[in-house]
Amino acid sequence: MSVNKIGNYRWRVVALLFFATTINYIDRQVLGMLKPYIADDLGITEAGYGYIVSAFQAAYALGLLFVGRLIDKYGTRITYAISIAIWSLAGCFHAAARGAFGFGLARFMLGIGESANFPSAVKATAEWFPKKERALATGIFNSGSNIGAVVAPIIVTAVTLKWGWQWAFIVTGLLGFIWMAFWVPMYKLPKDAKGLKKSEFDHINQDGVEEETKKEKIAWSQLLKFKGTIGICLSRFVCDWVWWFFLFWAPDFLNKTHGVDLSQMQWALIVIYTFAAFGGVAGGGLSSLLIKRGCSVPFSRKAAMLVCALCVVPVISLAYAKSLWIAIALISLACFAHQGWASNIYTLVSDYYPKNMVATLTSLAGFCGSVGGVLASSFVGNILEWTGSYLVVFMIAGLAYVAAWLCLQIFLPRDGKAYGA
Repeated sequence: MSVNKIGNYRWRVVALLFFATTINYIDRQVLGMLKPYIADDLGITEAGYGYIVSAFQAAYALGLLFVGRLIDKYGTRITYAISIAIWSLAGCFHAAARGAFGFGLARFMLGIGESANFPSAVKATAEWFPKKERALATGIFNSGSNIGAVVAPIIVTAVTLKWGWQWAFIVTGLLGFIWMAFWVPMYKLPKDAKGLKKSEFDHINQDGVEEETKKEKIAWSQLLKFKGTIGICLSRFVCDWVWWFFLFWAPDFLNKTHGVDLSQMQWALIVIYTFAAFGGVAGGGLSSLLIKRGCSVPFSRKAAMLVCALCVVPVISLAYAKSLWIAIALISLACFAHQGWASNIYTLVSDYYPKNMVATLTSLAGFCGSVGGVLASSFVGNILEWTGSYLVVFMIAGLAYVAAWLCLQIFLPRDGKAYGA
């Protein structure tokens, strides 16, 4: 059956999730790009900047402790709107900061608001897509993180040079309110959406209609009784940090080992994040293709994730890359594979658990990934200081996804039922 006959309302929902994720990454990257301007203007020290960054990371992890339950209890529409309003206001508030404390406070509120993005988007995908399309839909909205990383330097540079760094925060902060003007009137559950064809409603619910239980309180202790929860959380803890490592350290690595200056860095990062964006769609599309060809959902997800895990392994040789473009190619491949992995790890939650638990478990797993990221940041910094080389870090990063895949293989039931089985 063609898309036109089924209907395309659900793809409009994905478009909104994509733009929200793009805005999410634009807002979180503004400070890093403007650090030289702000430090010179306000006299913020390196230690002060470190505290500002830590405030965001701590708030992001803290937000994940409770935001999933709020989404599952009150619904995606209202909680997503409130969260983006919080982080958009926080983004604008950066312009009023006059020191490390002000930026730290703004950054903390930004982290609280942004922590709801992925749990909300995963929940919305579960509400609007059948299992066979969820990984592809997730790959599409998750590619917004890479598009945001590409678009942010363009917007921030143009606004800062014309009006000053304060206006860069204001302009990017206002993007969230524009998004809300479309989200609030459009987003509803499929059963309440006007203009949704019956054929598309039936397509969305082809896996069966679940009972409405969203107001039921889901405790983490309840979820942790099941091996599937342990597997998903442990896999996020083991490998999430690799993505953050490339976000924070790739520019430093390219500068120190290949002499890449600021003007060259912009193009290098555009190449890397463009590949990453395609990876998210490709990874989700691969598992969806396997499902359409008759493979089981658990097998399809794990097979796609194994391919992604193996594509990260070549990054072990990155420390020996003599050519700049070989180094960029290896980083691009790793980021491509990570986003393909992410499309499927997010989707696994909605595959194995009822819809009323999706946001809660996504938050729990995200919290575990954030904890792993915080610990890894200290580890990476110390390793680089002690050895002066990225070799050990690249070796661990290259094998992290294989280890994470083994965690899923050991803990996730093969029948696709991690909860209530």
